[in-house]
Amino acid sequence: MRLWNSKKLAKLARKDFEKAWEETAKLIPRQGLGASYEGVARGRPHILFETIQKLREAYLSLGFEEVVNPLFIEDKEIKRQFGPEALAVLDRCFYLAGLPRPDVGLSEEKLSKLRSLGVEVEDKEKLQRMLHAYKKGEFGGDDLIYHLAKALNIDDALATRVLEEVFPEFKELKPEATTLTLRSHMTSGWFLTLASLYGKRKLPLKLFSIDRCFRREQQEDRTHLRSHFSASCVVMGENVSIDDGKAVARGLLSRFGFTRFEFRPDEKRSKYYTPGTQTEVYAYHPNVGWVEIATFGIYSPVALSRYKIEVPVMNLGMGVERLAMVLSGSEDVRELVYPQFYAEWHLSDEEIAEMIYIKRTPESKEGEKLARAITRIAQEKATSPSPCEFIAYEGELLGRYVRVKLIEREENTKLLGPAALNKVVVADGNILGVPSDEEKGVERITYLEAIALLAAAKIEEAAKARKPSAKVRVGMAKSLGDINLTLDEVARRYLTSKEKRIEVGGPVFMTIEANFE
Repeated sequence: MRLWNSKKLAKLARKDFEKAWEETAKLIPRQGLGASYEGVARGRPHILFETIQKLREAYLSLGFEEVVNPLFIEDKEIKRQFGPEALAVLDRCFYLAGLPRPDVGLSEEKLSKLRSLGVEVEDKEKLQRMLHAYKKGEFGGDDLIYHLAKALNIDDALATRVLEEVFPEFKELKPEATTLTLRSHMTSGWFLTLASLYGKRKLPLKLFSIDRCFRREQQEDRTHLRSHFSASCVVMGENVSIDDGKAVARGLLSRFGFTRFEFRPDEKRSKYYTPGTQTEVYAYHPNVGWVEIATFGIYSPVALSRYKIEVPVMNLGMGVERLAMVLSGSEDVRELVYPQFYAEWHLSDEEIAEMIYIKRTPESKEGEKLARAITRIAQEKATSPSPCEFIAYEGELLGRYVRVKLIEREENTKLLGPAALNKVVVADGNILGVPSDEEKGVERITYLEAIALLAAAKIEEAAKARKPSAKVRVGMAKSLGDINLTLDEVARRYLTSKEKRIEVGGPVFMTIEANFE
């Protein structure tokens, strides 16, 4: 169900944004989901963050302390750490840029434009001080409209027009680069953290961090993303060697089911590692065989010395996405991380069944009791020869005494039609009506239960309206709606796109009559 027409709203916003924005307030429901947040089934976690949590627990169990490394790195730090390799590393870094703060003057032309909008500047100095305060960074751009409206004593809607029509300097701004980069390797942050702690903490020091890194890839594909999670650790101490890398790799990966390990020299020979220490970790998993899963090495004393660190540091790192792909069998990192964009649309039978809703249900406890009574008697007497009638319920309903009967007046048939006891199931994405004793798919509800709820709701309605009687008749069912069911539009679109079937119907021939006293 749509609450607004997106095309019409977008058109209105292009014509008059402030008016469209103001009018949208009435589109939002005043009452939320409320109690539906309580006592609900556990939500579905993302495999990437499940893997991160398992890695966190693994590192903690090995005695590592968790830290957060700097995310914004000055490019001079990259040059200190990577030496001659720095230019190649910086080529893969994202540099940060920002919009400059313009120095806006109040010319007569601007004051004239303000007057044409019906804005008379009573205190020119106050407005100029506000613009200078913005230039100096005393408040952010997201507060500019608020401060402009306050300085001119106008509302936000008019202030927005003023900013757009009187001060074009803001629209013409172009980003200017800084010397800050987004962390491309966790190593960039480790040197800063280690330099801060060296000499202040007892050695050996074991730290880990699982956080984002950013690479300026030319494009994202099955094996590359511009942002990934690095699960990285360091061990700093006088007697640290590559044996520590091997021990950490074994301890860490064994918790994910890896049983055997091979350590091979890495041919890449990064300059921030000591020669001969950069090592690739290959691990064997019963489900996937041998895979390359991590890299470790000892930081170069040259790089460490630039941070006044004078003991060895072992660093081990792995891509979380890589580990999650190995464990899940995924072959496309985009699909693993962003299934909402790349994974093929798939709804399970259970998910489809949850999107089959009952259209009408009774509101009272008495009505629910009535529905159960109709269901019970109908099941017991379903094959009784007709003409026949059976009392399903006698008692109070919303303050009125009611007698409810199941009736079939036609001769030589039965109380219920042959499809009345069918059940609605979802099997292989299809919504089907099948006999109640057939084991097939995911069961949602029986025809009889859904119809009994409809009958109870209509009898309640008659009771409220002070009517003397009520009658509900379901004959030949041809759709979900005929048996008091409806399907969520999401599921309907899915079934259509996958060419699945909705085959719910058949001869129900069920009559319920209610008489009030």
